[in-house]
Parts: sequence; structure tokens; C-alpha cells
Amino acid sequence: MRMSPLGWQILKGKSLRFFALILSVILVVVLSYRSLAIAPRTTEILWDTYGIPHIYGKNAESAFQAFGWAQMQSHANLLLRLYGQARGKAAEYWGEDYLDSDKWVLTMGVPKRASSWYQAQSLEFRSYLNAFATGINIYAKAHPDLIDDEVEIVLPVKPEDVLAHLQRVLYFTFIVNPEQVADNTHNEPKAGSNAWAIAPKHSASGRAMLLANPHALWSDLFVWYEAQITASGMNAYGATLVGIPVLAIAFNDRLGWTHTVNTHDGWDLYELKLADGGYVFDGKVRPLTAENLLLKVKQKNGSLVEQPLLVKSSLHGAVVQEKDGFAVALRVVGLDRPGVLQQWWDMARSQNLNQFQQVLQRLQLPMFTVMYADREGHIMHLFNGLVPIRQQGDFEYWQGLIPGDTSKTLWTIMHPYKDLPRAIDPPSGWLQNANDPPWTTTFPTVIKADDYPAYMAPREEMSFRAQSSAKMLAEDSKISFQEMMQYKHSTKMEVAERILDDLIPAAQKYGDELTRRAADVLAAWNRNADADSRGAVLFSLWWQEMADKEIFSIPWSEKSPRTTPDGLKDPENAAKALQIAATKVEKAYGKLDIAWGEVFRVRSGNLDLPANGGHGNQGIFRVVHFAPTNNQRFQAVAGDSYVAAIEFSQPVKAMALLSYGNSTQPGSPHITDQLELFTRKQLRPVWRTRPEILAHLEERKTF
Repeated sequence: MRMSPLGWQILKGKSLRFFALILSVILVVVLSYRSLAIAPRTTEILWDTYGIPHIYGKNAESAFQAFGWAQMQSHANLLLRLYGQARGKAAEYWGEDYLDSDKWVLTMGVPKRASSWYQAQSLEFRSYLNAFATGINIYAKAHPDLIDDEVEIVLPVKPEDVLAHLQRVLYFTFIVNPEQVADNTHNEPKAGSNAWAIAPKHSASGRAMLLANPHALWSDLFVWYEAQITASGMNAYGATLVGIPVLAIAFNDRLGWTHTVNTHDGWDLYELKLADGGYVFDGKVRPLTAENLLLKVKQKNGSLVEQPLLVKSSLHGAVVQEKDGFAVALRVVGLDRPGVLQQWWDMARSQNLNQFQQVLQRLQLPMFTVMYADREGHIMHLFNGLVPIRQQGDFEYWQGLIPGDTSKTLWTIMHPYKDLPRAIDPPSGWLQNANDPPWTTTFPTVIKADDYPAYMAPREEMSFRAQSSAKMLAEDSKISFQEMMQYKHSTKMEVAERILDDLIPAAQKYGDELTRRAADVLAAWNRNADADSRGAVLFSLWWQEMADKEIFSIPWSEKSPRTTPDGLKDPENAAKALQIAATKVEKAYGKLDIAWGEVFRVRSGNLDLPANGGHGNQGIFRVVHFAPTNNQRFQAVAGDSYVAAIEFSQPVKAMALLSYGNSTQPGSPHITDQLELFTRKQLRPVWRTRPEILAHLEERKTF
């Protein structure tokens, strides 16, 4: 039977539609395969040319073991030293310099609590911790020659060491540290961060974007480690702190999150009135519990000397000071919630906002903002943390010494997830946090301080860095992926933008010849802290001279949070401070317009490069902290560490940088291999697919 031309056209059209349907089904299957992260048949680590381990585990246990191996290959000496400190035995291993560290760890009960936390893990997750510790130990057996003799004493590592390290880092450094307790003050934390989430309506591509940008010291327990982990149900890329067995900041094919240090009060000091060997509480005397411990301290000749340590505790927590009939006890949130690591692991396994929030609702993570974006276009800012339900007082009240003689001030219950400040898909299309309270995450505001207890977070001045952050997001209605990376590296001094229009005329009016020359330098300056910026050094020194003075004529206002403070309060005094700063600059460097990068350097090994960026208190978004060296120069020691820019397109587009490199082991090529990119304000491509990784393969380890 012959078919008419019309029949052929109909059949042809149906065939094309059927073919298109088949292609779409295949595409869905392929994408699903990628998202579900089917586990490989063997376990291996593929190391790329930046020393980043891409772990393929035949199951989750194998992936954890490989991650333990990887961390040792990159950071063995650092990891073992950190674990030794977390045991409270660092003075026994390495001498008296570690005695205060051991006292802090043991007084906080870290080793004992780590053992109970290990028993509290599910059988499954306990096996993961066992596997991570096994990975550490089998690396040490395979490569004893690559590990410093001094730290081998920590071996073998136990899974309890992992949990002790987690506690020391998260609870007894980030939430509260010994310096804060000694000073009885909630001073500035040891780490900071920037984070952005941009919705499709605000991005040039129509895709959600995420910026991760923690700031911390470039050494010790603050060192970040970048990795990719693939196993059944898991294909996550991101970073964690050395010694932590899961990714703390991560993204997968469907979603991602980052953290910032939030304005969260997770600790309080209580004053106890001592009486009859105990302390007064609700009109009665209660006994203090006491535990006698022996510290061993290694001497220079190798012998050990024992020192007694008496640890006392009240209902409130460990006693940290005792004097003149009074004691001070420290209470810290979250010590009864051992599921932090499993929560992070399950956050990385989540596939959508609903699943992600279900994991967050466990509230095992005791602090940190959570900034989130996903492929479906959702963005979220959560003021995450364990916030005690308090019967009285505002945020400022709880920064002081709290009366410990009454149950009215002793908190025991935490706010549930639904009580925490949170913003999802705001009308603005963007969310930001630069360690400011949640009230200024976006504009128009969507989280109102009046809707929450006064102790939830401070109603404090929006920092200049946070103002700069919000300004960049608000002023560009369609931000491209490239622009997001460009804005991230902004060294614009928001303080200079605010004050130079008043300072320059004041200097010309009240200043001498040197001051007027300084004003000319500031007038020609681009108001950035780039390596070639001339005037930034002078302005920065002027800002230091003004540090203990009331600078602004218009104070910060909640009604105008992004344009205040403003104006010089005392122009004549400001001109005098500029004269002092100019004198110092000219004496130290021979000229007023010395380039920022001539004074501020990035140094490591044989590298000595001009730096850009500076302190966040000047409103610089690209945060770098410097320490003095010789010849009136300064060296970068903290600030921008891990940076990741992610666009949730299909496939996901990502660029990243770990400023100081992904290794600290002597002889590794990855100690300094990213520093030049850092000084050029560049990120590098993230390789996530197997073909990309194999095309940039440096080493393969198969288990």
C-alpha cells in the first residue's frame, strides 16, 4: 500500500516528536544520575593540579576513610598537632608552651565529652568516624617518613579525637575562647566572613548564585581544606577546617550553602557567691562538683613533670575564675547536642530547600548564619544557632556578668527552629551577611528586630563592610556571574567614600603645608586598597589616628542604615590627625603617595608579592589582615581564605580559591600555588566532573 505525501509528513512529524521525547528522557536520566551520585565500584582519590582531592567512595565509609587519608597527605603535621591539643595532652607531648591550652581543654571537659558524644552517634555514623580515623592511621603507617617525628606521638588517632577536635574548634574557639573568658567580654570573634545569595530575578543569567567567603587566620585550627566527596547519594564540593571529617561549606548539583560568624550569644558568665564550700542558689547552698586531674608537662630534657589541675563545676558550668568569696562559671550552648557532623553531612546530601530545612531543624549546629541558594531559584538567610530562651534582659545585658544565685537567669531550653530569624526569597532578590545582625540582610528589610526577643541579636550599627556589601548588591539589578566575582574582590574603602569630601576641605583650611600636600594625595586617590593605590596607606594611618575619637557628626541610624554615620564632627581635629599621619608616612617611606602594595605584602616561602585588600572596619569587602614585619612593612596573616562563587545553572558553574593553598606539609607544591591568583584578584575553575578532573590530574590513589 502506498502512502500519500500528507501521510508521510504526519508520520515524519510524529517520528520527530517521538525522537525528541526519547532525547528528553535520556537527558533526565543522565542528569538524575549526576544528581544522585551513583557510587563507583572502587574507592579512589583523584588529586588535581591544585592539590584538591576528588574522592570517589564505593560507599560512605570508604569515602570517609579516603578523606582521612587525603587530609593526612595535605596536612599531616598540622592535623596531628591539633588532635594532640584536643586531647588535652599537648604539654605532655610538646612542652610547657601548650600548658594553658591543655588547662582550657580539660576544664571544658572536652576529652570526656568526646567519648560520650562518640557513643551517642548512630551506629552508621559511628562507622563513618571510625573510617575517617582509619584513613588517618593507614596513611601514617604507609608514609611515616613524611610525618614529623615530633607529632607521631599522637598516633594512632581514635574517632573520639575527631569529636574532641570538633568541640575545641567549634565550641571553645568559635563560640567562646579563653581570651574572652579572661577579659570577661564578648569581644570580636577570631574569624569573620562574607556571604551572598542572589535570586534569579536579580541575576543576569536568571539563575540563583551563591558566594562563600569565610575570613580567618591563615594558620593553626583556622586552616581550610578544599575537597570533593562522591559516594552513594552524595556528590558535594566545598571546604572544611582541617581535621573535620565532613564538608562545612558545600554545594552539589542542586543546592549549596555557606556560613558566616553570626551575632549569636552562645555563652554566658555567671557570678557565684561562695558559701560553706559551695555556692548560693535560690536561697540554698549547693555543692560545687570537683575533679582532680594530673597534667603532665614535658621538660626540655625530655622528662615529664606532673601538675595538679582542680576542675570545679556548678549547675551553670565549669568554674573559670575564683576570688574574694566569688566564683565565675561558664555556660555554653550545645554541649548536649552531639549531631553536628551528621547534620553537615546530611545538608550536603539534600536535594531541595524542603529537605535542607528538615536537616537544619535538628539544630545540632550551635551557631553560624546559613546562606543558601539552589537550582530551583530559592535563596535563604537563616540566623542559625542555639539561642537560649531567657526570662529577662536584652542582648547587651547578657554580654555582662550574670547573677548566678537565682534560677531566673539560668537558661535550660533553646528556641526551636521556627523562632529563629529567617528570610526566604525576599522581594529584593538578594541576601547578604558580613557578620552584621540579621536585620540588615536585605533592603527593603524583611526580618524585623521588633518581631524577636531583645536578646536574639544586637540592634547595633551596620558595619561599613556590611554597608559596602549591601550597596554593591542593591545598585546592580542584574548581576552576572563575572560581576559577582568582580564585586567580591572590591577593595573600596567605604569609610573613605563617606568622609573624604569633608576631610580634604578641612585639611586645606586648617592644615599646614604638609597637611595640604596630604590632602592633594587623598584627592587624587581612587579610594581603593589595590596594590597600586596611592593614598590608601596615608588614609589608613589617619583612620588609626582617629580610632579613639568621635569622628562623625551624624551618628548611625536604624532609619538610614546604609548612609550613616556621616560628616566630620571636628574638622580641625581631623586635619591635625592627618598631619600626624602624614608625618609618619613620609618618615617611614620617604613619600606620602607610596603604593599600598609596597607596604602591604603577601609572603610565603620564596614568594613576596604586593597585596590588596585590608581591614573590614574601613568598609573593605576584600578583607585581609596584616602583621608588622621589618622595614615598616606588613605581611598578610588572615582574612580571605576559602572563596567560592557558584551559579546554579545546568551544569553548575563554579570558581574558587583557597588563598594559601590546599596543603601545609613541607615540600608540597600546593602551599603557595594559589597566592599569585590571590594577589591578582582571580579565582580558578572548579573541576567537578570526572573528565575535567582527569584532564587536570596530578596523582591517583586507589584503595
